Amino acid sequence: MTWDKKVSMSHVACHMLVKMIRELHEKLINREITATELAQKYFDVIEKKDGKVKAYLTLTKELAMAQAQAVDEKIAKGEEIELIEGIPGAIKDNICISGTRTTASSKILDSYIAPNDATVVKKIKESGAVILGKTNLDEFAMGSSTENSPYQKTSNPLDENRVPGGSSGGSAAAVAAGEAVWSLGTDTGGSIRQPASFCGVVGLKPTYGRVSRSGVIAMASSLDQVGSIASSVEDAAIVLSEIAGQDLLDATSAQSADKRYEDYLFGDISGKTVGVPKEYMDGLDGEIREVFEKSLEKFKSLGAKIETISLPNSDYALPAYYIIMPSEVSSNLARYDGIKYGLRVDDQKDSKVKENGLPKTLLETYLDTRKIGFGDEVKRRIMLGTFALSAGYYDAYYLKAQKVRALIRKDFENAFEKVDFIYCPTAPEIAFKFGEKSNDLLKMYLSDIYTITANLSGTPAISFPIGNVNIEGKMLPVGGQLMAKWFDEEGLLNAAHTFEIN
Repeated sequence: MTWDKKVSMSHVACHMLVKMIRELHEKLINREITATELAQKYFDVIEKKDGKVKAYLTLTKELAMAQAQAVDEKIAKGEEIELIEGIPGAIKDNICISGTRTTASSKILDSYIAPNDATVVKKIKESGAVILGKTNLDEFAMGSSTENSPYQKTSNPLDENRVPGGSSGGSAAAVAAGEAVWSLGTDTGGSIRQPASFCGVVGLKPTYGRVSRSGVIAMASSLDQVGSIASSVEDAAIVLSEIAGQDLLDATSAQSADKRYEDYLFGDISGKTVGVPKEYMDGLDGEIREVFEKSLEKFKSLGAKIETISLPNSDYALPAYYIIMPSEVSSNLARYDGIKYGLRVDDQKDSKVKENGLPKTLLETYLDTRKIGFGDEVKRRIMLGTFALSAGYYDAYYLKAQKVRALIRKDFENAFEKVDFIYCPTAPEIAFKFGEKSNDLLKMYLSDIYTITANLSGTPAISFPIGNVNIEGKMLPVGGQLMAKWFDEEGLLNAAHTFEIN
């Protein structure tokens, strides 16, 4: 079997247990393949497949080959290497890599070259992993389909007529297509977990604060979190081990005690209680419900107890999220004014001048730059957030939404007094077709209905494949989402891994 065939089968056959990082690590230390050969093979796969998938915006081949060469030199000297050293992965293009174009998939940052590494990138480099490139996303991470990128639309590798999910669609598609072993994404309302579900891979959103946000282009600062996407729970855990930990550049980050999360995967979940929110099950019908109920039976067979629970304020999560998130978007994106960095629409680039022939004012430069540089969805959320924060409306909207957020967190606190995990489908649907929801924004926003509560509450959550449904002759994956107590990634990963291997 050829390399391409092995990679393709390993990544898209979500019912098969895959431990790509450990398997490739063994090949490296046994000198069956060099790190430079491995990196080149992944670039070959990218060259062959990415014309259709369109997962990458920028390739970092020079950086990747230098990183791989450093690993080969260590192996040649007989030095030990860590699990992730020499293993190729990808970085979402709203995470800065020093000296590399970082656009956040927005024309307003089209020419922006990051001056520094994000903390997670710095840690990945220090770990010896290989960075293949930057992946596509919805502009400024605003979207659930990766259709909001001004550069290209990423396709789902399992069906090129369908979306990969969003906003980390490029990161999920790269792993699912065999164009990367692992990837980093960001998750503000489900942007790691929903595309992982759509593409049949594993997506982990850690507890808010578990991973530094320094050097990540901010969308909504109280909700954003960096996490890992991979072919298996073990691989996602290995990547988390490298990026977790306290960072002096991010005051919200927490100490991780240098834990190796992959060491916590093996444990009995017999006796653990899995809570299923009744509010999440209302209206869930058809084949996704059938797949989900079968997964509950599997948890029972593993010794877990299933208990119906209530999260009474869940109905208010989506409206609260779509007040808090746009408000923070409005604040964070105010910095893109055409003056400091990125796009500037000035008199040389734009022929419009005042009627008296004088150059545009500073305000006109701001307005024209943002008009041309931002896409429709970004403008929509900025306007919504600005309105919610404006005088006379702050108390009625933003303050009330924050109070609802506190109630949602309290719901989770009460639930975790009774259960060890909260479990539901990752999304109420399988990957939808391009254009299917573009003209119905409410339907698009509802794609995140099961995932946003983990961001509002700050809990860790993971999506992993639990089955498939036959749609138009193609088997498309369904993801299950587990949520755990704050900073209990160990228990969360253990439960998901136990489900995965049995």
